[in-house]
Amino acid sequence: MKKVVTVTLGSSKQDFEFKTEFFGQQFHVKRLGADMDTGKAWELMRRQQNNADAIGLGEISDHYHVGLRTIVNKETQRLMNVVTRVPVTTGAHLRRLLQVRAVRYVQKELGHYFNNNLVLFLSGMRNFDMAVALSDYTKNLSFADATFLTGAPTMLTSLEQLELFAKGSEFMLSGRGGEMLEQALSDFKIKRVASAVAKSHVVVGTFAEIKSVAREGNLDGKTLITSAVDDERMEFFKKHKVNLVVDVSPKLFEHVVGINTLEAMILATIHKPQETVSDDDLDEILTELDIAPRLLHPTGKFRNIRRFAFVIHPLSQEFIRKGFPIPKSTPKFVMDKVETLAAHMPPMVYCKMDNIISPTGAEAEGWLISVGGTPKEMLSRSPEFTYRRLLHAARIAEKMGAQIMGLGAFTKVVGDAGITVARRSSLPITTGNSYSASGALWAAADAMRRMGLVKLTKGAKKVPAKTMVIGATGSIGSVSARLLAMAFDEVVIAARDLAKLEELKASILLDTPDAKVTCSIDYDNLLSDMDMIVTSTSGAGKKILDITKVKPGCVITDVARPLDLPPSEVAKRPDVLVIESGEIELPTKVKGMKSIGLPPNVIYACLAETIVLALEGRFEVFTVGRDTEWEKVKEIYKLGLKHGMKLSAISGVKGVYSDADIAKVVSLAKKARLTWNGGQSAAVKTVATKTAAPAKSVKAAPAKAAAKSVNVKDSAKVLAAPVKAVAAAKPVAKKTVAKKAVAKKAVAA
Repeated sequence: MKKVVTVTLGSSKQDFEFKTEFFGQQFHVKRLGADMDTGKAWELMRRQQNNADAIGLGEISDHYHVGLRTIVNKETQRLMNVVTRVPVTTGAHLRRLLQVRAVRYVQKELGHYFNNNLVLFLSGMRNFDMAVALSDYTKNLSFADATFLTGAPTMLTSLEQLELFAKGSEFMLSGRGGEMLEQALSDFKIKRVASAVAKSHVVVGTFAEIKSVAREGNLDGKTLITSAVDDERMEFFKKHKVNLVVDVSPKLFEHVVGINTLEAMILATIHKPQETVSDDDLDEILTELDIAPRLLHPTGKFRNIRRFAFVIHPLSQEFIRKGFPIPKSTPKFVMDKVETLAAHMPPMVYCKMDNIISPTGAEAEGWLISVGGTPKEMLSRSPEFTYRRLLHAARIAEKMGAQIMGLGAFTKVVGDAGITVARRSSLPITTGNSYSASGALWAAADAMRRMGLVKLTKGAKKVPAKTMVIGATGSIGSVSARLLAMAFDEVVIAARDLAKLEELKASILLDTPDAKVTCSIDYDNLLSDMDMIVTSTSGAGKKILDITKVKPGCVITDVARPLDLPPSEVAKRPDVLVIESGEIELPTKVKGMKSIGLPPNVIYACLAETIVLALEGRFEVFTVGRDTEWEKVKEIYKLGLKHGMKLSAISGVKGVYSDADIAKVVSLAKKARLTWNGGQSAAVKTVATKTAAPAKSVKAAPAKAAAKSVNVKDSAKVLAAPVKAVAAAKPVAKKTVAKKAVAKKAVAA
């Protein structure tokens, strides 16, 4: 029977011994505490080597392996030197491997868990290999070594700084002077590190180190990486509401043993001198034992909180007035100067959003970061002007721990629509255009249902209505056109480039062969026939359509940012419902969010896309560029439903439409239709419209979800039917053909 003895500087009251089987051999394991007396530990080790096959030394500082340097702890070396007959270890070799394996394991099992986390090492020199492993996933590493050893008021913030400090400490902090410096200012040191713990997401250290810096609330919700967690330690973590404890030392036996004990047992088994045991040898043993770290949840419930950032900006001088105490009587020329000055201001955090909880249990929190430029200011300068401010915002977000960043309003239109920012930012970027497209149709379908002016025929395959997309060759416009073609009888796609329209039409017909699609570059004379119009241009305030020609009761969905239809235009037609789509209701009551011009708990779809990706743990560049992929539109729609996103109350330029508001529009529309001469518009259709050559008839099965949209009575299903039709459909076109057909114009949403 093999015998392994662990001598530890811990309390002798926790001593134990047990027998077990390990690697096919019988072992007798014994723990002996020295009660923080190194003299007693030295004597225990000297005596126990006569009866043991290997000895472990616990709860004492290891030798440090920092980069290519090894820093020897003299007291540890003195204790180990007394053992001459059998192998002796502190477990440092095995601990390094287990720590790295634990990081890789958690990152994989919990889905990109460490991405851009704020990680604090209470001793970076002892955990250097783990720090290197974590640096693959986050740059936000900090180390308390300098604070604990010298009283420095700030943490080391990079591996390079840690290596430099380790090199200097070997010479400057040795001897009696170094010991005195380490012991001085203990209260100040603890206070500084405890403050750093409160700001971190992950804390790495021994139990003794963690306990020394634990203060009321600073471990609440944290992830701790430590070792040898027993029931007593678990109770301590529960008291401090720790979210997750990663115990790098596996529990293989009835008692929790330290890594030094486990390495001593391995050395007693393989009959090799300690200095000849390589990383490969130990890795092979760990793989054979199928060792994995323990993931412990002290509170009983694991909270997997993901973090996002989202960029907002003022859309006009009026928004600047709301953000700053500027008198309404301020002259226009002064406001112009203020607008220019705001554009040059550095990004700033507008607010933090908390308590976004998905039905799946995933959680998200994030920051809204404001840049000062209005669309007018952004357009008057080169794209690089805006790129630099967005990249500055990305750096702010990264330092706060955001794992993905979204671009809102006009920031996703400037230049190449997010491609350059995504390439130059270390955070993944999304514009939110995919969810804006599905949100537009979601809101439009709900508006038509509530108005009741389009009669749904039982058994019909599509909604019997005529629709138009203005700006159809843009990113959101092209996807909206595809969605409408699958769910409505007729679709007019309108833009300035006929060739691109014809290409888009051909692609739509490949996906939906029975669709009725008309191309138009002069669409004013067709407005009077439309039951629904989607505007998705990047006109930046230019007149897009003549609202006086629109059919009474028409639903206009304005997804452009800035809006294609200003309040002055909307006011001309009280018998038309103009909605600003893309508004999503969050699954839980958000905390900390300031006003973004929408009702409480309601956000724009581009922000919703960023949050959904965070909840899903999809920290990737999802939607950038002018060509929104409609496969991603379907995917983000499904993910939104999974995480509890709902269509919000429909809002227009004056705010939320109540049932009474919609009823008033319907009443005025019915009255106006009594004298409406919309039939004359059909006579000029052939003149005003240029159409592509008709495609060959292709017989295909209709989308099932589209058929359901006219039968189901449940309002939630009806309003979502157009988007569900897309989610259910299987395109017959090859992906490469569909991609070529997507237009390259910018769309603000």
